[in-house]
Amino acid sequence: MPITLNESLPAYRILSDEGVMVISPGRAETQDIRPIRIGLLNLMPKKIQTENQFARLIGATPLQIDFQLIRMSEHESRNTAADHMESFYRPFREVVETDEKFDGLIITGAPIEHLPFEQVTYWDELTRVFEWTQTHVHSTMGVCWGGMAMAWHFNGVAKHALDEKAFGCFRHQNLAPASPYLRGFSDDVLLPVSRWTEMRQDEVDSKPGLITLLASEETGPCLVEDPARRAVYVFNHLEYDSTSLKDEYDRDVAAGKPISLPRNYYPNDDPSQQPANRWRSHAHLLYGNWINEIYQTTEYDMRKIGTQG
Repeated sequence: MPITLNESLPAYRILSDEGVMVISPGRAETQDIRPIRIGLLNLMPKKIQTENQFARLIGATPLQIDFQLIRMSEHESRNTAADHMESFYRPFREVVETDEKFDGLIITGAPIEHLPFEQVTYWDELTRVFEWTQTHVHSTMGVCWGGMAMAWHFNGVAKHALDEKAFGCFRHQNLAPASPYLRGFSDDVLLPVSRWTEMRQDEVDSKPGLITLLASEETGPCLVEDPARRAVYVFNHLEYDSTSLKDEYDRDVAAGKPISLPRNYYPNDDPSQQPANRWRSHAHLLYGNWINEIYQTTEYDMRKIGTQG
């Protein structure tokens, strides 16, 4: 089954060319089915790239997905054209005013790791988003900084600055093979990491409601379930394209910023060679499993979402 996207959205053509099944909202309305409604609160500066990455994974599932793009109400993007934001994104304030509900919500990362959470200009509104998910979203996925922010808000788990950037592809252990989110996962997986902060395993473990599903000896917890909040926190970037780490590396080198070669990424650690994607299958598994878990447990009547005991 396809993902529903506005035909003018760049992702519509890009994913169609890749063979992902996409249909327009008009066509979707003619199908006698309730699609799974997934929102993307996109906090990344490169909005279009991030849309494509998540739509690619969400659109690979066997269900019809109604994919909605959401932005912070007052924060203006300086890296994406205003007409794109106006055409395809709705401010969170509008979503609240119309009392909409969602089966799933993804909250992305943001390049503001150096700031304490409370100093982020849109922190107050973001905390309202977090609280809103408890009454209007069946399952929420926080990614990288978005996941750290949720873990801090709901559980008081702090983020800690690293002396150097955790950057590259790192081995992670499957700690919960029976988890529905890890169906089909290998015991040991290589996943992309790109962050200047970390969540510490002992501090996650000290919170009895949190369950670590994936973790690395080198970079700490990666996937943490928070059942009480109907949420999962993903501290690394399974959604990354093959060249995402390369693009970050090349950008920092060009800007003269101190940056190490991403580990376990380039063949023979040679940045002149094309990097190989060794995490794509697990990225599809994770998001497919998340969508499947939503499908199995969400209310058919969307008005009942968030009313569960």
